[in-house]
Amino acid sequence: VAQKEFTQIFPKPGWVEHDADEIFSTQLEVARQALANAGATAADIAGIGITNQRETTVIWDKETGEPIYNAIVWQCRRTSNIIDDLVARGYGDTIRKKTGLVPDAYFSGSKIKWLLDNVPGARERAEKGELLFGTIDTWLVWKLTGAYKTDFSNASRTQLFNIHTLSWDADICRAFGIPLSRLPQVCDSDALFGYTDLGGLLQTPIPVHAVMGDSHAALFGQGCTTPGMAKA
Repeated sequence: VAQKEFTQIFPKPGWVEHDADEIFSTQLEVARQALANAGATAADIAGIGITNQRETTVIWDKETGEPIYNAIVWQCRRTSNIIDDLVARGYGDTIRKKTGLVPDAYFSGSKIKWLLDNVPGARERAEKGELLFGTIDTWLVWKLTGAYKTDFSNASRTQLFNIHTLSWDADICRAFGIPLSRLPQVCDSDALFGYTDLGGLLQTPIPVHAVMGDSHAALFGQGCTTPGMAKA
């Protein structure tokens, strides 16, 4: 076990951000520390799992890996007007039916739109295919392995994912003004997401073999695996 705090950024009342690079660096530090604490080497590790606060959103340059802005955190309320506009345009019921979620600034879709609309040049770069979008699991998988992937539990919290077809929804992405082609591949939570040497620490790369949003992971970890079971 190892842990490390990272900075909480509050630019305005109701706004919350994280530094995505700091999140990645702290994850490398605690992974290395956990290995050292256990006296373990890469040969001892069967695989790495990633769990994350699900709706926090980051956009980065696919060539340089540089975030175009701080990650917008799940509880940030800056995009409430975007959601109000979508509901006023009649998308409320469509969003509920397709995604299983009530229209709210809590989820990732409006955060992506805000970044594209407010970071200079972002929308043009996104349309050219120069940017990648993701929740923090996708960011960490990409930084660790180079793979552009997420899992169903995180995709389902973006408000862009159709839970009936199990795919990104073209109509909702269009309503948010988000290029569908730039969203990550959605995989099973126990898929092989790639291999990592933890930033050069390990001579033998080890697999990232699980990705799951925090509440889903807690549900599974506490044994709720049968219909009718619940966790609060």
